[in-house]
Amino acid sequence: MELYIREKYLKKIRGFYHDADIIKVITGVRRCGKSSLMEMIADEISKESRHGACIVYLNLDERKYNKIKTADQLEKLIEEKISKEAFNYLFIDEVQNVDGFEEVINGFREDKNCSIFITGSNSYLLSGELATKLTGRYIEFEMYPLTFEEYEEMKLFYGKKVNANPAEELQSFILEGGFPRAVLIDSIADKRSYTESVVKEIFEKDIRKRVKIRNKESFETIRQYLINNFGSSTSINNLYNDLRNSGQNISRQTLSRYIKALVDAKVLYECNRFDMKSRKSISGEKKYYISDLSFFFALNTDNRINFGPVLENIVYFYARSLGNSISIGRIGKLECDFILRNSSMDYSYIQVAYTIALSPETEDREYRPLEQIEDNYPKYVMTTDYLLQKRNGIKHVNLMNFMTSKQEF
Repeated sequence: MELYIREKYLKKIRGFYHDADIIKVITGVRRCGKSSLMEMIADEISKESRHGACIVYLNLDERKYNKIKTADQLEKLIEEKISKEAFNYLFIDEVQNVDGFEEVINGFREDKNCSIFITGSNSYLLSGELATKLTGRYIEFEMYPLTFEEYEEMKLFYGKKVNANPAEELQSFILEGGFPRAVLIDSIADKRSYTESVVKEIFEKDIRKRVKIRNKESFETIRQYLINNFGSSTSINNLYNDLRNSGQNISRQTLSRYIKALVDAKVLYECNRFDMKSRKSISGEKKYYISDLSFFFALNTDNRINFGPVLENIVYFYARSLGNSISIGRIGKLECDFILRNSSMDYSYIQVAYTIALSPETEDREYRPLEQIEDNYPKYVMTTDYLLQKRNGIKHVNLMNFMTSKQEF
C-alpha cells in the first residue's frame, strides 16, 4: 500500500541522509508511524539513485529476524547484508529487541561506511542511554501521532470521507485520535478497539517490562489521574497527599518514578511554567499533555468533550511537530497558555480558547495576558471562531484554518 508522506518530519531529516558519523534516531509513542517514516526515507534515498549505494532494511520484529537477540547475532546479520565496496544506508527497526545493540551500532558508525537510522520502543531508546552508549554521535528526531492537518490529508489520500464543516471534522479528530492506522478503519467502534489495543501494548511492552511496578493499584491511579486531568495544573505534592489520604501507601520517589515511566514511554509530555518577569523556570506545578487524545477516550466511558484542555492539547502538539519548545507563561497573576521558542530562538505567545464571542469578559480574559507582554514577538489568540477580532496587534486566528494551511508561529 502506498504510504501517506509525513513531509514535516522528512524535511527535518533530509539534511542528514548521507552522514555516516551521526546516527539518526527516530523516537515517538508506539504506533505513531516511526516504521513507516523509515520506509519513506529508504524510498527517497533509493529514488535518488546515488551511484553504488546499498540500502539495508532490517525490521527485527519480522518473523525472519525475531530470533536475533544478541549483539553478536546482530553484528553477523549486518555484516551479511551490507556491501564492503559501496556506501551503505542501514535501517534497523525495533532495535531494542537486541541486548547490547548500542555497541554494535556504534561500531558500524565508526567504520564510516554506513549512514545509520534506528527506531524502537522509547523506553529502550532514551536520550540519556544513547548519549552514554553511543558516545553522543546521534541526533534524535521526535515524531508524534497525526496532527489535525495531517489527519485530514491522510483521509483524503486514502479516499476517506472528510467533513465539509471544519468544526465537525475537528470533533471527529478529537474522538478518533491521530494514530495513523486508525484512519484506515471505518467504524468508530473498531477505531476505539484499535486504540485500546495500542494503549494496552504500550503499558505492557514499554512500561511494565522496564519499570518495576510493585504497587499496580497506585500506578493505575496515577496513570488515570494524569490522563483524566491532561491540560490542568498538576502539583506532585498535591497528588502525593491525595494518594496518601486515600489510603495508598506510596513514597514520593515511587510517585515520581511512575510519572517518569509514562513520560519516557511518550504517553505524557510535561510542560513547565516560566516566569515572564524573572525569565526563569518555576518549580512546582506543571501541566501534562497526552500524546494522543484517543488515550483519554480509550480509558474513559464518557465521550463529553471539555474543549479547553482538548484544544490546548491539539495546539501543543501542532507546535511541537513544527520543532518548537514550549512552556507555560506566568505574568504576575495572569497566565499565558503557551510560550513557544523556535529553532531560530524567536518567541511567540499563544492563548487557546473554544470561543471569545460569548461576552466582552471572555474576550478580555484571553487578551489580557498577551497585552501584558512587553516585547514585540508575535502573539496569538487561537479559537474555533470564524468572526475574528482585531485588538492591539494581537492575531486572532481560527485554529482549524491555521493548521490546515500549515502556518508556523
